[in-house]
Amino acid sequence: MNWSWLITLVCPLMMIIMMFGMRGGHGHGMHSRRQPKVEELQQELNELKEQNEKMRADINSITS
Repeated sequence: MNWSWLITLVCPLMMIIMMFGMRGGHGHGMHSRRQPKVEELQQELNELKEQNEKMRADINSITS
């Protein structure tokens, strides 16, 4: 008897069960995290803008 069809059915079913199990465990941690303040986000944005400008300058110096 060929049981290869059983493996093709079991794999997706196990994946669905695992995904539902993981979903339940991750939902609780998200609500307890602290939301960043606007000032922190603005500071991070400014730092990223500075890094972006530095990378642009580096690329321009390499290509020219």
